[in-house]
Amino acid sequence: MFYFRLILAAFLLDPSLLPADEAPLPEKALCVVCALKSGESEFEKVKAHSDHEGKAYYFCSADCKEEFDADPAGYLPPQLPRPAPAMVVETLAGESVALQDYKGQWVLLDFWATWCKPCIKMMPKLQKLYEAYADTGLVVLGVSIDDDKARIKKIERFVKKVDVSYPIFSDAKQEPAWHMFNVKVLPAAFLIDPSGQIVAQWTGKIDHKQVEEEVAVRMAPQKKKKNL
Repeated sequence: MFYFRLILAAFLLDPSLLPADEAPLPEKALCVVCALKSGESEFEKVKAHSDHEGKAYYFCSADCKEEFDADPAGYLPPQLPRPAPAMVVETLAGESVALQDYKGQWVLLDFWATWCKPCIKMMPKLQKLYEAYADTGLVVLGVSIDDDKARIKKIERFVKKVDVSYPIFSDAKQEPAWHMFNVKVLPAAFLIDPSGQIVAQWTGKIDHKQVEEEVAVRMAPQKKKKNL
């Protein structure tokens, strides 16, 4: 969520994000691709730019421009709420599981990988959320995007190491779930309501306190009902 707040602030403060026909070419600007993928918050020297839906976006390199042009929506603040994609993943035993199977529950969906240190660091915190709200209708689902042949053994080893008990899956289908959710950087977490709508999401440099606060707000009515 930090990234999306940063982009919103850039819209308010950076003249480079004025409508394209009004914006002068700035010397420096926020590269939205770097902001999402590496948490960059400093304005960088402009080396390329694109226009999208009447607004100008500036980039620190031609490669960043190319990434943005291929999928502008993936680098802009998301539309919320919106329907969650109908993903299907696999258990570590190879059985297919669909997101639809969890309809009627709150789902905190976490995309991670064994090579992603911030992902591994966040997993014990997700375990605490799972333990705190499991009895009021929240399920945490961890989806590993590891794709090598030895991924299952690797995932099992990491799960044992971090000691989490929430469901862990492998993103091994022909149409990967992380593609369907348009994940550009890890970790990436999505909060999905019982009707299947994505109501919050966090990517990249995640402030876990924001995740905790959002979950607490969403689950408060459930806890109230349970205590009646």
